Amino acid sequence: MSEPTRPCPDCNADLTDRRRFLQTVAATAAAGIILPPVIDRGLSRAVAAPKPTSAAETVVKGLFDSLTPDQKAKICYAWDHKDPKRGLLRTFVSNNWNVTPQMIRSDFYTQKQQHLIHDIYKALLNPSWLDRFGKQTYDDSGKQPWGAKQSIAIFGEPGTDKFEMVLTGRHMTLRADGNTGEHVAFGGPIFYGHAADGFNEKKDHPGNVFWPQAQAANTVYKMLDGKQRAKALVKDRPDEADVGFRGGKGGFAGLAVTDMTGDQKAELQKVLGMLVEPFRVEDRDEALECVKKQGGLDRCVLTFYEDGDIGEDGVWDNWRLEGPSFVWYFRGEPHVHVWVNIADDPSVPLNAKG
Repeated sequence: MSEPTRPCPDCNADLTDRRRFLQTVAATAAAGIILPPVIDRGLSRAVAAPKPTSAAETVVKGLFDSLTPDQKAKICYAWDHKDPKRGLLRTFVSNNWNVTPQMIRSDFYTQKQQHLIHDIYKALLNPSWLDRFGKQTYDDSGKQPWGAKQSIAIFGEPGTDKFEMVLTGRHMTLRADGNTGEHVAFGGPIFYGHAADGFNEKKDHPGNVFWPQAQAANTVYKMLDGKQRAKALVKDRPDEADVGFRGGKGGFAGLAVTDMTGDQKAELQKVLGMLVEPFRVEDRDEALECVKKQGGLDRCVLTFYEDGDIGEDGVWDNWRLEGPSFVWYFRGEPHVHVWVNIADDPSVPLNAKG
């Protein structure tokens, strides 16, 4: 396949050129797509939850309209399409999978379509994180350029009241749904991870772009007293894909946030901010709104796991923050896998495979 005429930002030095993205959105608008107001994420706040007219979703509509009938037959599905092995395909999540076999960087897509997909990807992320996600994708794709190992599918019809684009690959499941999926943040469960230094990472996870999240959580652990640590530290971790909601009945192993002091809670709030930071403002806002609706962090439990402590140094590689309809599970051994499942209703089912 020939190289794209416009350089791919994740394959070159400039990873945060927003001008290119705005040019793409402008071209999409010129094609007849309704364009939302441009929001400078560095200067202003978006309202909670994405919209069908948000930046990423606008480009999804432009991409959909550019697809040929043959392309649509291969990557577009009904909203409620069920796969024989994966069930409701739109809601499926795993640590290493492709929602369709057509890779983004292939002859299946035109170069313009490839760039549209890449711009959707960028719009789903915090601009300050694009270089780190670029490193993760490059490392986890066998040092291949962005799109060589990633694929997409579109469910429903963009521009209607039910649509979603799912972007997948190794250590990646991201979604753009314009908040047309009921109750869920991020359009449904998402996944991110990184194997920066081989499959079995060393202690301190050198080069892993997500490890600072675990370091922040361990800062909270160090602030706990002896009794609190005894509750927070659990011997065995659950299966990594065990991130379904347990609802208001609780039963979570770990330290209840209500048993933490004010300064400990404040530090945990900083951790929560770090967890949502990599993503676009609208998804961050919606996720935090879901936490608020379930009763805030006071309805959550913080858990660290002795199992899988790389280097046996007491810096816990595996930990979890969980509430009635909130699970953020950081599995750091043998390398980083992070499972995220957030909603405002604990009855939302999970469709995941580790």
